Amino acid sequence: MAEHTTVTVLGLGAMGKALATAFLKGGHPTTVWNRSPGKDAELVAAGAGGAGSVAEAVQAGRVIVAVLLDHASVHETLDPIVGQLAGRQLINLTSTAPEQARELARWAAEHGIDYLDGGIMAIPPMIGQPGSSILYSGSQAVFDENRPLLELLGAAEYFGEDAGLASLYDFALLANMYTMFTGFMHGAAMVASAGHSVEAFSHRAAAWLTAMAQSIPEYGRIIESGDYSAEIQHLAFQKAAVDGIVQASRDAGVALDVIAPIKNLIDRQVADGHGALAFERTFEELR
Repeated sequence: MAEHTTVTVLGLGAMGKALATAFLKGGHPTTVWNRSPGKDAELVAAGAGGAGSVAEAVQAGRVIVAVLLDHASVHETLDPIVGQLAGRQLINLTSTAPEQARELARWAAEHGIDYLDGGIMAIPPMIGQPGSSILYSGSQAVFDENRPLLELLGAAEYFGEDAGLASLYDFALLANMYTMFTGFMHGAAMVASAGHSVEAFSHRAAAWLTAMAQSIPEYGRIIESGDYSAEIQHLAFQKAAVDGIVQASRDAGVALDVIAPIKNLIDRQVADGHGALAFERTFEELR
């Protein structure tokens, strides 16, 4: 059925435009709508149908893809026309927290709407390109039926009937990303304090982080086992290292917003008698 699926895209920010473009390139009749008028001009010129209202947009598509600002905007946009959504498939790609996605799934079920939630692991220029992926959870029937359509956007992975799982994984992975990038910026500020090139440092940092990332699966194995025994590089050893980073940062005039929480996590564990355990034990402290 996905071969000639009629699609409606609600929300024409950068991501919404990228999704609609991918659907059009895949040969799917696509209708677009945005709260602020005028954002559909390029898409209409490329063959999309422009809708003057949400009701008109929903009427045109069998699959409704919402790419709106936030959870509240999904309700603000769809509540007034919820009756028209009955019997249709709603794929929500708006960034919503796991519990918000679950609430939307319950809301959809109450109104006879087939609901699939998604977390986009890409920036708009990546959509439809290698490296783009979108995580999905909710209705498996909607996912299975529309998989060819969804794979126009990027690799499609299904996590189960719990509608909150896709966004849970999405935000968990983003937590990795933001922490890594902010750590790079902290290091760059340290190097810049000595008058050295941040750009040159960035290449060294990329190689270092890539090498260190290879140890993450081993971290996962240790955490899963629950065995945090360590002969070397235990928490007491890590404390000395992080204390050194803090001192070097202070000396360089770099703010401690990034490194101080890590120091606090390690200090607390050492003070509680866990200094001889592996750094991976920090997972328990966070949990």
